[in-house]
Amino acid sequence: MTAAPIRSPRYRSAFIAARAAAAVVLAVSLAACTGSDSGSTSADRATSQADPSIAASAPEGLDPFYTQSVSWTPCEDGLQCAQVKVPVDYADPAGETITLAAVRTQSSGTKKGSILVNPGGPGGSGYDYVLGAQQTISKDLRESYDLVGFDPRGVKRSAPVTCLDDAARDAARAANYDLETDAGLASAIADNKVFAEACAANTGTILGHVDTVSAARDMDVLRAVLNDAKLNYLGFSYGTFLGSTYASLFPDTVGRMVLDGALDPSLSNEELTRGQARGFEKAIAAYVASCLAESGCPLSGTVEDGVSQIQDLITAVSANPQTIPDGRTVTGNLLVSGLITPLYADESWPALTQALGAAFSGDLSLMMRLADLGADRAEDGTYTSNSAFAFNAVNCLDYPMVTDVAAMRADARLLEQDSPTLGKFLAYGGTSCQDWAYPSIRTPAAVQYTGDAPIVVIGTTGDPATPVEWAGALREQLGNASLLTWRGEGHTAYGRSNSCISDAVNQYFLDGTQPTDKTVC
Repeated sequence: MTAAPIRSPRYRSAFIAARAAAAVVLAVSLAACTGSDSGSTSADRATSQADPSIAASAPEGLDPFYTQSVSWTPCEDGLQCAQVKVPVDYADPAGETITLAAVRTQSSGTKKGSILVNPGGPGGSGYDYVLGAQQTISKDLRESYDLVGFDPRGVKRSAPVTCLDDAARDAARAANYDLETDAGLASAIADNKVFAEACAANTGTILGHVDTVSAARDMDVLRAVLNDAKLNYLGFSYGTFLGSTYASLFPDTVGRMVLDGALDPSLSNEELTRGQARGFEKAIAAYVASCLAESGCPLSGTVEDGVSQIQDLITAVSANPQTIPDGRTVTGNLLVSGLITPLYADESWPALTQALGAAFSGDLSLMMRLADLGADRAEDGTYTSNSAFAFNAVNCLDYPMVTDVAAMRADARLLEQDSPTLGKFLAYGGTSCQDWAYPSIRTPAAVQYTGDAPIVVIGTTGDPATPVEWAGALREQLGNASLLTWRGEGHTAYGRSNSCISDAVNQYFLDGTQPTDKTVC
């Protein structure tokens, strides 16, 4: 048996994966890691009135959105929160509207402006990211800039994509299909059709407008209501695609922009998935090599032996799913989800070692815990985000998917060559969009940027989710950019790598110093 296709892991960030693993090792809750020392100088209500010169830059028909007054009110952790109105459809600005949830810290020193942040996705919450900003963003930046996070359209607090209740989400994550047979594939397609219909029925018309171009246009409205003549931006993972899309649409209002863990906009969904398959296979080997060098590693022999032992565990659980003490059943799909989560950050590898040790002894509870944390499922069975739903909705609009059965089977064979461990679990992704209510509206292409402001792109040599070559490709497409490369393991670099990366990024934001192109840290 092969499990249901795992939705591509692009929606996670290293920030989330590292916290998830720490929660297993230290037995603390994910929620306990979201506190923030915002450096706020005031908790008073503040109203942003539109700057006439900035409002004058509003595209035709969008003046009401660019000139709106936004009330920033005190909210959790001493931060300020606001609701920002945007049109559902930018082609019809007089039509329906939605509100975006935004949050900001306040600079504790002389304010240089704002930095808008996005942690990845599609489906990641920039709002939640800013709540925990002190974990990643340097003190110097927090002293000099307001940090602004928002939930993009379709995400969590901003007209969220809504599909299944929590019990149905549990069942969908655990589902197993024999995708190598026509009957098994037909069953998966039928279930995905039910899922698509539920998303359409429970979400409404916004489901057809959660694409990345619309989200990038929302960012320009946010820039205007923040009274920033230029957009300063820090984006991770999918956030780099969102940022490069903004740069192509609004080249003259790009300020200081850092894109860390870059996606290559020119690649198809299938090419992206193959790149990730190769990346995660390399990450598994790197993890195994590290584990074997430590005492207490549950693996043995050579690196190839250790990888084979993990593969054998996946095969055994896929063939014979196991029930854990909470009554749920761990399938191969869930086991693989638990394996993937800590591969996003090498500081999380001890959690994987702990969970694998228990799994080889017959206890899959910790692997399930890792899978749950990667899926934002709390221990009480509730889901704390809609990231998986938003991920699917955005990708179905952003990417034409291969849905022809013969083509999907051929792609599955390539994925198993790219990743003998995970390839079969990443295959048949086209079934997720085959019966989606709205067709894709974008053709993958190289990004075009004509602005004067230089952009900084960062790649990590051992990044499994956004392979380092994608950063080089994006840097070349942008033209006016510089590339930083961190020799390390895990997804993204800023906030979890070394002073070479952090100093370069901080100086760029603080005084505009562009890092030397092709610097390797």
